[in-house]
Order: sequence, then structure tokens, then C-alpha cells
Amino acid sequence: MIKSSELILNPDGSVYHLNLKPEYIANDIIFVGDPERVSKITQHFETIEFSKQKREFKTETGIYKGKRLTVQSTGIGPDNIDIVMNELDALVNIDLNTKVLKPNHTTLNIVRIGTSGSLQADIPVDSWVMSKFAIGLDNMLRSYLIEEHTDSELEDAFILHTNWDIRKGRPTVVSCNETLEIKFCSEKFHKGFTGTVGGFYGPQGRIVRLNIQDPELNHKMDTFNYKGTSITNLEMETAAIYGLGKLLGHNCLSLNAIIANRAVGEFSSNPEKTVNELIAYTLDKLVEINYTD
Repeated sequence: MIKSSELILNPDGSVYHLNLKPEYIANDIIFVGDPERVSKITQHFETIEFSKQKREFKTETGIYKGKRLTVQSTGIGPDNIDIVMNELDALVNIDLNTKVLKPNHTTLNIVRIGTSGSLQADIPVDSWVMSKFAIGLDNMLRSYLIEEHTDSELEDAFILHTNWDIRKGRPTVVSCNETLEIKFCSEKFHKGFTGTVGGFYGPQGRIVRLNIQDPELNHKMDTFNYKGTSITNLEMETAAIYGLGKLLGHNCLSLNAIIANRAVGEFSSNPEKTVNELIAYTLDKLVEINYTD
């Protein structure tokens, strides 16, 4: 039995942060960062059966082309992903009344739709990136027994190339779910190696008033290449989603609309169009997919 202090419930029996009960979510879930982006996806639904928001966590569940889907905003950062992934898993794999693990595991299918800037000149604005790998530079996943699911060769190559300061913790490389990778794959996507950081300013190399530990880190990441694998984009969630997905037994895939290219200094003239096209593609793929194939 799980202690009440470890899995906290609200007085109505819902999980603490998301304020959800098991019946409120579907097994196919789209993640977005911004709560306002939830309705940009669910506006395509035929019906919306449930809507709830607590803090930055907004959840809507409804029907799209006959399939029940949930759209969940996560807010920003790996710490929020830690909350969202653990509480969603609890909804489907723990009996909240008895606090006992259910005998049969339920697998969630989670697809993140995000926006990002490309680090490579050959990944232009208005293209899409599918994160085949992600490298967590934030150290959240090291709180768990993640080693079985990491790529130590890629980690070692990154540490060597960047002269990584190990006082910040060992970077964590994890891969996407292969089934989702195959079934979502199309010529529209560049396969990516996504960098996940724990902050927007210093961790992404931005200097406002504070000096940072390694001012050259962004350039080192731009030039990293190991056996043809280069870092394609930088954001704040994907590695955390992939790592916790592996540990909890859920299928996870991260998709990004590229609205800027830092290598050539370009920004999309119509980023909303790029994002909307990725949303439409993702919704239709989720309807098509039979996860028992």
C-alpha cells in the first residue's frame, strides 16, 4: 500500500496537482506546454466531455473523429513533467481508493506537440522535428533508477565534446518509443536529438545580468556530432517525458514545430500555420493508429 504522504489526493479523491480522477482521461494523450494551446487542439473535437484547470495544468477530454483523446498542458520544465507523468500514471495504474497497484498495467500513449528553434542550418523554419533521442541536462531523471534506459555512449560523447562540468550532474540520453516513431514517421519530419534543459535563461545560454558557468556551451552543442547524430533543437520537457515514460511503461513521442533557426538567424513568417499543421497531422495519426498492431 502506498502511503498517503507519497501519493496525495484532494478531498474529492482526485490526484493532487492535476485535480483529475481516472474516468477523466483517455489512454491517448497529447501534451502541450501552454494551457492556452489546449483549446487550439480541442477546437477540432466533435465533443468535449470534460474540462478542468488547476494552476498551469489544464485538461480536456473529448472525441475526435470517433476516438477519445485527452489534451493535457504541462507547463514549463522537467519538474512539471515529473508531476504530470507520475500523476497520470497513478490514475491508470493505482487504485486510488486502496492506494494499491492494479494487477494489470495500463499503457498510455503520449505525444507532445511543442515549438522549438533549430540549432542546425539544414533544419529550416516551418519544418517539423521528431525527437528520436533527447538529452536531459537538468538532472531530474537521475533521482530515479534510469540507467537501464539510457544511452551511455551518447552521454560519454557529449560529456567529452562539451567538457561538461560533472558538478551539474551526468547528462541523461533517452530514446522515444519505437512503435510511435514508426507509426508517426513521414517525410515531413527531421529525426532529432533534442536537448532538454531545466531553465530558460542561464541553462539555455542567455546572459541578462548573471554570468553563466560555460558561455561556450551553446556553440559546443551546435557542433556536437557522434556517429551522425547532432543536437537539433533545445527545449525544456522531452528528455523528462521519455525517461519517465520508459520507467513507468508508457509510449512517448515528442514532436516540434520549428519556428526559428538559430544557425542562420531566421524566424518563421507564419509560425501559427506551422503549429496548426502539426496539430492536424498529430490528431489524424492518433485516430489511425492501432496500438495492438
